[in-house]
Amino acid sequence: MKKIIKSIYRATCGWLYPLLGKKPWKFGYVPYKFAQIRQAINNKNLNMANLPAGYGHRIDERIVEYPWFFKALPKTHGKLLDAGSILNYPFLLDHDKLQNKQVYISTLAPESDAFWGLGVSYIYEDLRDSCFRDDYFDWVTSLSTIEHIGLDNTMLYTDDKAKRENDRDGYLAAIVEFRRVLKPGGKLYLSMPYGEHQNRGWFQIFNAEMVNKIKVAFSPSTFSEQYFQYTEQGWVNSSSEAAKNATYFDIHTEKNYGSDYAAASRAIICLELTK
Repeated sequence: MKKIIKSIYRATCGWLYPLLGKKPWKFGYVPYKFAQIRQAINNKNLNMANLPAGYGHRIDERIVEYPWFFKALPKTHGKLLDAGSILNYPFLLDHDKLQNKQVYISTLAPESDAFWGLGVSYIYEDLRDSCFRDDYFDWVTSLSTIEHIGLDNTMLYTDDKAKRENDRDGYLAAIVEFRRVLKPGGKLYLSMPYGEHQNRGWFQIFNAEMVNKIKVAFSPSTFSEQYFQYTEQGWVNSSSEAAKNATYFDIHTEKNYGSDYAAASRAIICLELTK
């Protein structure tokens, strides 16, 4: 019955979001967002290096991260680790780029949905101390996850009080683990909030210094990076310099929207690092 109710909600409520003023996280936002993401990840003409005007208007950074990732991921067979459970939705797991891959999801604690029937393997662990052996994966993806590592994960992700931490550099241990479990030549797809550094308790915003620490910890043979920034008109391509003062709207702690009606990050960096 719950699945039926969810299906009806997704089918009928997404179209209401624009009619109700497009206020992020209000009625209809989630199904509208997922519909826009589905369209974006299947749009072969979408150019992530030249986003169209008005792209992702009043939608959070997932509208950028998912298509960036699927555009970059090759179709070839291999093992993929989702470090942070960002792909744990049927419409993402059904994407053609994942159909010939063994998908493993590693996250801190069990979630309400698990799709074993789709061949997904789940492991619950701290990403700073992974159980996987060296040189195991062809790809690791960790989208909007490392900003939570080492901070207070009891707010949303676990009841384990031991995970109420305040270690600003804890994410670096996870970066080292990602490199360890990747095969030589394997790729890490990484994204995080970018701009003026802030530790908001349960996550932090990364700045250029912290991004450089990631590169040093991973020591990539090659890398590429893209910056995306949110404006009142939607998401646009940006740069490290242009986005360096970007902030974040936290729906959990802030009562009022900004004038841009940002849903979360006002800038992100997407990194592709090769071992």
